Amino acid sequence: MLQGFDIAIILLYLVGTIIIGLALRKRAQKSKEDYLMGGKSLPWYMLGLSNASGMFDISGTMWLVTLTFVYGFKSIWIPWLWPVFNQVFLMVYLSAWLRRSNVTTGAEWILFRFDSGKGGRWSHTIIVIFAILSCLGFLAYGFIGLGKFVEIFIPWEIVSQYIPFHVPAAYIPHFYGIIFTMFAVFYSVLGGMSGIVWTDVLQYTVMTISSIAIAVIAWQAIGDHTLNVPDGWMNPFFGWHLNMDWSGIIDEVNTKILSDGYSLFTIFFMLMLFKGILASIAGPAPNYDMQKILSTRSPLEAAKMSGFAIFALMPTRYLMVGGFSILAVLFYGQLDLTTAGILDFEKILPAAIQQFVPVGLMGLLLAGLLAAFMSTFAGTLNAAQAYLVNDIYLKHYNPQASHSKVKLMNYGSGIVVVIISIILGFFVQDVNSILQWIVSALYGSYVVSNVLKWHWWRFNGEGYFWGMLSGIIPALIFPLFTDTLDLYYFPVILLISIAGSIIGTYTAPPTNIEVLKNFYKKTRPWGFWKPIADEVEAEDPEFTRNTNFKRDIFNVALGTVAQTLLVVIPLYLILHQSLPLFVSLAILIVCVVILKKNWWDKIKVENNIRRKE
Repeated sequence: MLQGFDIAIILLYLVGTIIIGLALRKRAQKSKEDYLMGGKSLPWYMLGLSNASGMFDISGTMWLVTLTFVYGFKSIWIPWLWPVFNQVFLMVYLSAWLRRSNVTTGAEWILFRFDSGKGGRWSHTIIVIFAILSCLGFLAYGFIGLGKFVEIFIPWEIVSQYIPFHVPAAYIPHFYGIIFTMFAVFYSVLGGMSGIVWTDVLQYTVMTISSIAIAVIAWQAIGDHTLNVPDGWMNPFFGWHLNMDWSGIIDEVNTKILSDGYSLFTIFFMLMLFKGILASIAGPAPNYDMQKILSTRSPLEAAKMSGFAIFALMPTRYLMVGGFSILAVLFYGQLDLTTAGILDFEKILPAAIQQFVPVGLMGLLLAGLLAAFMSTFAGTLNAAQAYLVNDIYLKHYNPQASHSKVKLMNYGSGIVVVIISIILGFFVQDVNSILQWIVSALYGSYVVSNVLKWHWWRFNGEGYFWGMLSGIIPALIFPLFTDTLDLYYFPVILLISIAGSIIGTYTAPPTNIEVLKNFYKKTRPWGFWKPIADEVEAEDPEFTRNTNFKRDIFNVALGTVAQTLLVVIPLYLILHQSLPLFVSLAILIVCVVILKKNWWDKIKVENNIRRKE
């Protein structure tokens, strides 16, 4: 149970978020661009910290702690479901491609690519629908994680004395979720992107301090105790089957492994990698990640922001994830993981905090994790507002809206989105189920159309629309009729979406040649663009094609290795595994040196050339 000092720290943090929202309110009200993108004046390192902070959310951290507890070092691969290595693709080339468009939202980018004809209008409509669906999914995902988390620390027996109405036991987490959601709504709706970024930087500072402290506590505990785990728990590599048996150690974990559906680990990994590479090549989904890329000052800063987010997030997050997972394994018998008599491994994180974190640090850590929820919630809410206001209201209903009407719509749309996401949160069973649906089913519908839009000149707005629609419909229907892991019907959604994309493309003429030439000259993608490249070169003999495909793919592979090492290094450090730690550090240094020469130095030179042009 929380002590007075811990409660004071949490309240102080919540007051701080309110002050930030009020302080940045005037700046956010200057213009639509100031509200949605911070006026494109925020430095790349702040946006990078904000992006890292937004990914350091309660629900995701609860999920990662559970994975690490159950699967040990093999858990480092499972977040590739997301896929976490999409940030490497963004760092190497995609952030720069996206930022060169100079648009405000992902839906505006679609018009930049396909024009505003029939195909452009259709594609614009479908990406707005997808964006709002994904934003609502992420908001519900964060909401349910928050409720489970807070319930442990604030006993309902105490709170219920001050509540004038009855709340059924099943909905107590939702009540807590609504209360803390209101703080996120406040600074997001009032302060816009600037309010979100400044609050994220504050939250990241708190989380870094907390992560280091938790890692130190776990490191000291390992020195005094023996880790009792199954064979293979300490090995990141795997065979055809998972082959991890907790029998005689913690028998209940075997039931969790069975329900997760990861036993055929090689098949699961291959599907996950295949889906992850396609999703990464497709570029960022239209959520807070894309909004922060578009909010950078230049394409070079967009690339730097995405790279910095990786190095800011991974070691810090895994100091905390590894610390809590190892403490939970060591002292499992001291944890209370039951809810209404049912064992729930997603409660490992809050139960471990309650059991192992001292007074004072607990308040700081809880403030940081609550802030992490609010960060993700606020960033996603900001993205949803951008689509509702910019791409629906201003585009289709009131293009000449006054500044005061735009401001009112920003506030109103934010409140409506929050209400809908809270209602959806009441129907979500657990964090893992909504996460699997978002990253496997819903994002499966996104992949094909968004890979083709970058790399194939003939792909048009009609193809984009039918490719997305033919993926979204089964993504919404399949979960209603099967209990199979969502990733396993990703190939089916993919094939349906490919058919929709190809058929849709050839039922309509190509996109206007002038639009394609403008897109190609500004973005400079590699891929199947020869007819357009020939046209551009005929008009401008000094134009040079992008021949960096091999270099970019090599840098992506190297960056993914480096990112994975940033995950395992904190785990080896906490576990006192000196030899694997030093080997991992040595390989990481080699990766960084090569990336410095083959990525960093090259993008700076290319940026200088483009500025002169």
